[in-house]
Amino acid sequence: MRWFIALAIGLVMGCAQAHEAPAKGTAQALDPDKAIAVSQAAIGKAVGDYALLDQNRASAAFSGYRGKPLVVSFVYTACSDVCPTSTRFLMKTVREARKALGPDRFNVATLGFNQPFDTPEALSAFARQNGIRDARWSFLSASEKTMQALTRDLGFSYYPAAGGFDHISQVTIVDAQGVVYRQVYGDSFELPLLVGPLKELLGGQAENSSWSGVWNKVKLFCTVYDPNSGRYRVNYSLFIEIFSGASVLIAMAWFLVHERRRNR
Repeated sequence: MRWFIALAIGLVMGCAQAHEAPAKGTAQALDPDKAIAVSQAAIGKAVGDYALLDQNRASAAFSGYRGKPLVVSFVYTACSDVCPTSTRFLMKTVREARKALGPDRFNVATLGFNQPFDTPEALSAFARQNGIRDARWSFLSASEKTMQALTRDLGFSYYPAAGGFDHISQVTIVDAQGVVYRQVYGDSFELPLLVGPLKELLGGQAENSSWSGVWNKVKLFCTVYDPNSGRYRVNYSLFIEIFSGASVLIAMAWFLVHERRRNR
């Protein structure tokens, strides 16, 4: 099963760096089994609140993303191969997720883990070079100590290697309360691996009692994955089933009330 674990976590080996040396630390190989164990152990744990800077040098805090699910990815900006490829793939996946769930139902954050080299300016250039134009997608930098603590909370493993880093290829889904909910592995993955957990989190959130809140719940319930197209779509037959079921319940309630009044 070791080959399956290595494939599942999408191990990245020696992604080339253009200018900077790897972050300080003792060079060592990344053990796939240990990396996946560390990653899975983070599930169910709250992520601490950390001071960050976004790609525009605006101050941010990790707690500021609470209230909605958060999708977190990890890059180092001097990587010329895997990090850009996986980021562009995530961009397409996020785009489909927003179509399925709503444009503002979740946020995305990419962490530049090679500190102090992954500056806001470097992250801004990385986002621009990879075509990220999403107002709800932040590229975040921090001090080296802060980034080490944050990646540890999120279960992300990386080690300096010749010419770059060995690191687990991971996307982390954090719930609205700031707790790690799910890990998704690989440079590419099936759409339901990301949308499914987000749908579960959104389905469990309380909605307001207005018609828009009720509609959001019904639409979310009726949004299903179509393996033929590789996309999510609204299954209108479920609307009919829900409407028919509600109509039967209303009719039964009316009949019982009517009979009770007649007997009186």
